[in-house]
Amino acid sequence: MAFAEKLIGWQRRHGRHDLPWQGTRDPYRIWLSEVMLQQTQVSTVIAYYRRFVARFPDVTALARATQDEVLQLWSGLGYYARGRNLHRAARRIAQHGFPRTAEKIAELPGSVRSTSSISERTRRWISVI
Repeated sequence: MAFAEKLIGWQRRHGRHDLPWQGTRDPYRIWLSEVMLQQTQVSTVIAYYRRFVARFPDVTALARATQDEVLQLWSGLGYYARGRNLHRAARRIAQHGFPRTAEKIAELPGSVRSTSSISERTRRWISVI
């Protein structure tokens, strides 16, 4: 059994299965969760994620918001550069669509190596966490 198969099996038995971003194929929600989870505990992110999705249900709504609106909702989550980069990236995505390769994801403002992985085989966004 390959390492990846063992890891997936472990997660199915012992991992979290009730996170609000799990099970979605919506690239916006996956990307939003991954940005919020950078250097922030999962338990902290859950409430912020839900508020963001309620206020900005899609990337277009986020892109249309002012930076002040985004940062006000981000307040308390820390690392405010992430909030600013999230907003800048949302504007780019609203104009050009979601990136479909790892290289293009890496070009988004604030993107880090773990940010919303994309399956190279299926070309679909997948949640890393």
